[in-house]
Formats: sequence, structure tokens, C-alpha cells
Amino acid sequence: MRRVDAFENLAGRKFMVMIASFLGLLLFLANPSRILAADPALTWETEWERTVRAAEQEGQIVYYKLRTGTEYEGFQKKYPKIKMVAESGSASQVLPRITAERRAGKYLADVIRVGGGTFGTLVNAKIIDPIAPAFILPEVIDPSKWFEGKHHFNDAEGKHVFIYAAFPLRFVGYNTQIVDPKTLTSMRDLLDPRWKGKITIKDPRDPGGGSPLLYLYYNPQLGPEFIRKLWQNGLTLLRDERQQVDWLASGKYPIALTAKADEVDEAKSQGLPVTVMDPHAFRKDGVALESGGTMIGLVNRAPHPNAAKVFLNWFLSREGQMALQKGAPNDPGPNSLREDISKDDLPVYLHRHKGVNYIRLWGPEVWDRDAARKLVNELVK
Repeated sequence: MRRVDAFENLAGRKFMVMIASFLGLLLFLANPSRILAADPALTWETEWERTVRAAEQEGQIVYYKLRTGTEYEGFQKKYPKIKMVAESGSASQVLPRITAERRAGKYLADVIRVGGGTFGTLVNAKIIDPIAPAFILPEVIDPSKWFEGKHHFNDAEGKHVFIYAAFPLRFVGYNTQIVDPKTLTSMRDLLDPRWKGKITIKDPRDPGGGSPLLYLYYNPQLGPEFIRKLWQNGLTLLRDERQQVDWLASGKYPIALTAKADEVDEAKSQGLPVTVMDPHAFRKDGVALESGGTMIGLVNRAPHPNAAKVFLNWFLSREGQMALQKGAPNDPGPNSLREDISKDDLPVYLHRHKGVNYIRLWGPEVWDRDAARKLVNELVK
């Protein structure tokens, strides 16, 4: 009896193994992707190839972006079958455009690259999808490749607005014939009576360009009280940043707190007496670490979803971020938050330094402009 029982038990086990194998085969035939998921390398490669083929069938990607940057040219060379339709403009142009399209029931954009203030409005309007589900390449998914070993986001949920670059904010422009930069080593030097009525800043109630005021407002060493004192010293709000550069060059307003350092650089290259201070000159106050204009998001109901995935993965890969960081001749790109690419070709003023107290201008607590707007509204009454 014991031999018979042992034989029956052995036969039963073999039978169960056969049944399990048979069921496993059926499961594989019904949905092989679930089985392949046990092999991560094979899974992402298979998914990537499928996504690229689907993107090529879609034929194009529509990319709404700020005027700066030519990174999309590298993407076009790598994926010639996916036509890159890049629509460039200022924040004050991009925001009303996409919101007007949505009101008209038009869904034209796939990916958007703008600044934090504009993205805040778009996220609140539920126009931006979570971005992580679009990540396929392991080097993009892996947060260890990025600054501080993590992905950085600007929205409250930490999943919609991806920050891909950050750099010390150059925002103090000055007229070289009027201002001695050696006299400016702290923001508090701007309260000197000699600069009364001589300083301009972008109006935060207008889209874009709010970083300088946000730095002053959220800097624990400065804050709202400093802004009030600066206002009492004749701070002038403006909306046209080109006008700001013109006034800077003419000497009408010889100091400009500007988010458009590149426009000051352009004016300087034309021989005008203007320049922008190295942000580390104000290290005693804490140096602003800027990410405005270096945020990217996935538009929901995108007409070319696979092309959007391919572009986002390329853009955030080493190759894409190196192309972005390289920029164009005489126009360097931003300092990528990827830490696994060289920074040697970047201008010194774009480098992040160790041991510096950086005031980060990202995150929902900073890019919620309501508090700063409320303060400005109080001051202009």
C-alpha cells in the first residue's frame, strides 16, 4: 500500500506540473507581453521598436515651445520619418494659443516646452498629462542619472511638469557707462538712493519672465519686505522686455532685473553699453537657480501620441540633452540636470558650483505666483 500511495502521489505531481505548463503556454499565446515582462531589457526594446514604428506611421509631432533652443533639429536628423513641426513663441503667445484651441475643440499640440507660470495654468486647466508613463528608455526612467539622483517636477503632484535643466539665474543687467559692478555685491545695494527710480522689473501679472521677482519674494534673506523697500525706491514695472533692454542701453533705467539675459547679451554684441552680472556675485544673498523655460510636458489628447513618446524619450536621453545643452553657435543651451553628460563646453556662468546656497526657483510653492501678484497689486494701488 505504501508503494502504491507513493506512486499515486508521484503521478499526481507530474500531472499537476503538466497542467501548469499547459496553462502557462496558453497564457503566453494569449498575451506574450506579460511573459516577456520578466525580461526588462527585452520588454523596453520591444516596446521602443513598436513605438518608433507607430510614430513613423503617424508621420509628425507638433511641438509648442519658447523661441529659444534648436534641439528639435537633432531629433529630426535621428528620426527623419517623423516630421518635427515646431511652433515657437513667447509664453504670452503660447498660452492663449493653446487655450483658444482647446475652447474651439482643436487638439493640435503633442508636447509643450514653456516656463513654470504658463505650465501652472495649463495643469490647472487639465491640459497636461502625467509624463512618466511615456518614458520607455531605461536611461530616462533611471533617476540616478539626474541632479541629486531624482527627477524634478514643478507641479504639486510631481508628475506633470518635468524640469530638465537648471542654471544660476543671470538677472541683473546694467549700463556699463553708469553702473560700477563692484558696488553691487548684494541685492540690498539696489536700495542705495542713487538708484531711486532707475531700476525696472518684469510685471509678474503678465505671463512669463517672473523669475527675478520670485527669487526676491521667496529668498528667506530678502522676501516681501525687501520688495516693498525696493518699490519705495522707485522700482518700475514693465511688460515689454525689449523696451527694458532699450531703456537699459539708453541709460534711462541703468539697472534691469530681467529674465531675458540673452537679449541683453545680444544688445552687448551689437556694441551697446550693457551687460549682465555673474549671478555668483550675489552669493551672500543666495544664488537663484533658475528652471523657467526649461520644463516640458505631455499634452493630453495628443494627436500623435507615439511620436510624442519618441520625442520625449529622445529629448530626455543623454543624446537629446547633449544636443540641448550644446545649443547653437554663440548661443549656449541651458545646463541640463542630467549629471552624466559633460559641462565643459558651457559658459562658466551657467555652471552649478558646489558649496553655494542656491535658491531654487521651481516647485509649486515657488511657481504659485498668487502671493507675489497680491503683493504687487497692493504696491501699485
